[in-house]
Amino acid sequence: MSRTRIGIVGAGFMGSVHAAAWAACPDARLTAVLGGSGPPTRLADEYGMRVCAGLDELLDQVDVVDVCVPTDLHHEVTVRAAKAGRAVVCEKPLARTPGEAAEMVAVCREAGVALLPAHVVRFFPEYAAAKTAVDAGAVGEPAVVRLTRASFQPPDGWYLDEARSGGLHLDLMVHDLDYARWVAGEVVGVHARSLRAVRPDAGTDHVLAILRHAPGAISHVEASWAHPPPTFRTRAEIAGTAGLLELDSDRSAPVRPNLRAGSAAGPMPLPSSPLAESPYTIQLRHFLDVVRGVAAPSVTADDALAAVRIATAIGRSIATGRPVDVEVAA
Repeated sequence: MSRTRIGIVGAGFMGSVHAAAWAACPDARLTAVLGGSGPPTRLADEYGMRVCAGLDELLDQVDVVDVCVPTDLHHEVTVRAAKAGRAVVCEKPLARTPGEAAEMVAVCREAGVALLPAHVVRFFPEYAAAKTAVDAGAVGEPAVVRLTRASFQPPDGWYLDEARSGGLHLDLMVHDLDYARWVAGEVVGVHARSLRAVRPDAGTDHVLAILRHAPGAISHVEASWAHPPPTFRTRAEIAGTAGLLELDSDRSAPVRPNLRAGSAAGPMPLPSSPLAESPYTIQLRHFLDVVRGVAAPSVTADDALAAVRIATAIGRSIATGRPVDVEVAA
């Protein structure tokens, strides 16, 4: 079987992460790149990709479009790619608003192309193993889920522009919102608080959210941009009627740096895995199997749409200070 041609839209930080992951997939061929969140020449030179002047030119060269531009651009790129008959891999969150996300899902479905959301936490082996254990009944019925994702604030740019990124609760917390729903079932209500809402002068943000799941479980989800670089810590507890599962990145990391604020770090926080193979490679290899029709997606476009709806409800709860119901698809 010939290699699947991959085009990356967005040559910034996540475009670089995805390019490295695709390069480790023997059945994929990095073919074309279009700038959008960074100059494409470095990626083009490193991976032998064609630099395209526009999206139409890229669509003519590839089978799969990997969307790595800022969140507010996901909708436009995905819709155009789907209408051209190209499968789409889209970085999380799926879109800036539930309306845009729903339209992306509908357009891709109508066009008969795969829309594969890059919720990479599902592909971290420890998180996947915990989900498998829950499904096997290891802890009984999930009752309380606690999830933490704590890092340093990204540099000035589109990440800090809530009109473009949606802010901390959509850009970073969405990982754990998706995971909580995956483990404990549909989320029907939220109640949240944020540092930025209380202290607009704080210069960073920290969000706490309580999720109410339809089957009866409660999730406590914490996301933070308030740590010094190069911090990136994740924790998870899944307590059920028969036991407890725990994950902690501090326990699995061979070295845990605790540096003073302002110390050198990468341009963006990125979680690590103790395993040799990147979870990003595991994720994209799985997506390639889905595109080729030999696997069913382990994370669907409807899952990603649900995560955007939960994050949006959290944003409303932060703004109003009140519990908010989550829109759930019929």
